[in-house]
Amino acid sequence: MPDILCMGEAMLEFNGLPPDPDGRVLFLEGHGGDTSNAAIAAARSGAGAGYVTAIGQDGPGDSLMALWAREGVDTTTVIRSAEAPTGLYLVTHDAHGHHPTFYRRGSAASRYRPRDVPEDAIRAAKVLHVSGISQAISDSACDAVFHAIGVARAAGVLVSYDTNFRPALWPRERAVAVMHAAIAEADIALPSLDDARVMTGLQTAEQVADFYLRLGCPLVLVKCGADGLLLATAQDRTRIPPHRVATVDAIGAGDTVAGAFLARHVALGEDAVAAARYANAAAALTTTGYGAVAPIPRCAAVEALLRRDAAA
Repeated sequence: MPDILCMGEAMLEFNGLPPDPDGRVLFLEGHGGDTSNAAIAAARSGAGAGYVTAIGQDGPGDSLMALWAREGVDTTTVIRSAEAPTGLYLVTHDAHGHHPTFYRRGSAASRYRPRDVPEDAIRAAKVLHVSGISQAISDSACDAVFHAIGVARAAGVLVSYDTNFRPALWPRERAVAVMHAAIAEADIALPSLDDARVMTGLQTAEQVADFYLRLGCPLVLVKCGADGLLLATAQDRTRIPPHRVATVDAIGAGDTVAGAFLARHVALGEDAVAAARYANAAAALTTTGYGAVAPIPRCAAVEALLRRDAAA
């Protein structure tokens, strides 16, 4: 069984390309879903990864299954539903960044229930990775994530939590209550600074790290966007500076941080600082192409960027 087990919703993605000379915007077909992206990033970073979800018995579901097969992501724990579809989303771009629009209501993943949780697979893993989106898509999916966290903790399996707050999916007050309850049970928290500012009212990465450490999570990796990462434990703080790259699309960069960090630190045993540096470089490279999955780099490209900037 895989060392890293990610849980949530995967979707078919249509990502808008720059307009052609006539002003038309064409959309590049791809794949997304934050925890699926993280599983692929973990696999491309050298770890064994698997995915826990439900998808439809439809074309988008078939496309996702083919993707995971190509990437070496274990699909033993993927449920195929004949009653509900696979979710879709569109990404448009402007001067203010990228803007996703989701078509996921009634999706197979949103119908996931606690009794669907693959308890034996979780017990066999080293870490369970979930997110705020995993819990936001429905009440039953939210309960399923809490059940999965309980199974992991009882078995001594680590729990990793990425906030990925999406206000279109649930009210801030519920999101804060649910996510903070989950992070209090987690071993690794991966909040973005933007999410944390909305959820906590705090402004700096250091304040955010302190907040989540006080909740009881022993390791916090704050994703600061173009400013890199802050790795924090009760004993240490380490700033991981950004890499200069030609960014065109930042979607999926935070998911790459999660998957790459878990691969290098939990699955492969690197110390947390080295793993965070690797994850930071991997995320930077993810922003140099369009789509959530296609630009996720493999080990050789990440190591080349780390060598380049170390020599600069």
